[in-house]
Amino acid sequence: MSAGAEAFAAQVNVSRETLERLETYDSLIRKWNKAINLVANSTLDDLWNRHFLDSAAAFSAVPTPSGRWVDLGSGGGFPGAVVAIMAAEVAPDLSVTCIEADIRKASFLRTLSVETGVPINVLSRRIEQAPPQNAQYLSARALAPLTQLLAHAEQHLDPTGTAIFLKGESWRQEVETALETYRFSVENIPSPTQHGAAILVIGGISRA
Repeated sequence: MSAGAEAFAAQVNVSRETLERLETYDSLIRKWNKAINLVANSTLDDLWNRHFLDSAAAFSAVPTPSGRWVDLGSGGGFPGAVVAIMAAEVAPDLSVTCIEADIRKASFLRTLSVETGVPINVLSRRIEQAPPQNAQYLSARALAPLTQLLAHAEQHLDPTGTAIFLKGESWRQEVETALETYRFSVENIPSPTQHGAAILVIGGISRA
């Protein structure tokens, strides 16, 4: 087991099988990243903390999820693919869809699904052009300002659903700006990987 995997396992309670799937994920990213920019090369040595732990925290932000989880602009699969891997054993009733317009990155996600044996629906479309997903959960990481994410939520999130958005240190300002256009409830969970960053758990979204 790599040092990164050991550190991850010390912070997140996962089974050996889940850890092995994440190790497969690690290997695939290192292999594909040479041709496709899935993650910044500078973060490869901190993959488990910078990307896996952050994504696992997004999954943990929702107690026992079930139904449809849709991840927007998945890129290398964060947090969507990690959510699918985490859910495979502990939330088998959760179906995960990753929307990723880049055909090469979508191909990576499909390969990851095959190699890990974890079902991941991959929709290679622009978010705005994808059919409404009626998701119970909608996630995004480093994708767009909160106001734009809430517009995506209008299209793809069930009215009773929950959005889980991973945000950097400017999240408070983004919330204030979004409240000029939308009404919503928001819980902020401190990021386990970046000081001042937060995981925003948002519900009750409507136009102001």
